Amino acid sequence: MVNLTLYGLDPSPPTRAVKMTLAALQLAYKYVNVNVLKAEQLSPAYLQKNPQHTVPMLEDGPARFWDSHAIMAYLVRKYAKDDALYPKNFYKRALVDQRLHFESGVVFAHALISITRMVLFLGQTKEDHEYIAGDQLTIADFSLISSISSMVAYVEIDPVKYPKLRAWMRRMEQLPVYAENAEGARLFIASVKKAKFTVAE
Repeated sequence: MVNLTLYGLDPSPPTRAVKMTLAALQLAYKYVNVNVLKAEQLSPAYLQKNPQHTVPMLEDGPARFWDSHAIMAYLVRKYAKDDALYPKNFYKRALVDQRLHFESGVVFAHALISITRMVLFLGQTKEDHEYIAGDQLTIADFSLISSISSMVAYVEIDPVKYPKLRAWMRRMEQLPVYAENAEGARLFIASVKKAKFTVAE
């Protein structure tokens, strides 16, 4: 019996990436909203579960861990009917892993520093494939779309300059699982615009 609990916050791109993975795997789960604006992630109860006080966090029965990439890979390995979302083939998995590390180490980590440069890099590296790591949808797509769909709060992704990137974004938006990302992205963008954040180019 599947007994999953996801702790997260909808505006959080990593939380949305995990929710898309759960939807793609058609897994039922309990969702616990962690309001970081009220510092709920610093409560003694949450810190006991997750000393890093981050979201998302997944509980699978007695197992408990955090980091969206680790969670997504775990879910596919344990519950997927095949390895399409996280291939076992060494080369294909290396491509997915590279995109995941790029998302966490560059796109997500430095989004507020030089977002325009990152959009340019993504536009140049998006090759003639349907998805980010090839012609098969993977967890790398979920991870990157959750961050990139939040980037539009800071900078417009010009379809003329970056046609392949925009085409991929539209392709992702048409997937049923994108519903798990859409509302959180809208909330994130609204909060950024309300705060009137700006970024360096």
